[in-house]
Amino acid sequence: MFNPRTQVWFEHFCWTEDGLCIVGKTPIGRATVVSLRLSDDPDALEVRSYWVLADWHPPED
Repeated sequence: MFNPRTQVWFEHFCWTEDGLCIVGKTPIGRATVVSLRLSDDPDALEVRSYWVLADWHPPED
């Protein structure tokens, strides 16, 4: 699992081109995405879609 205190987010994750889903780039990233349902939670996807429309998301870095 990803530890934000000791690991760098962008080394383990990236956003899909539409900015809605998080993709794990490493085994740690992939396990975290699946375990925490970071890319298949309907509520999170809906909120992110509004953030994308407002040009608040995805973050630059």
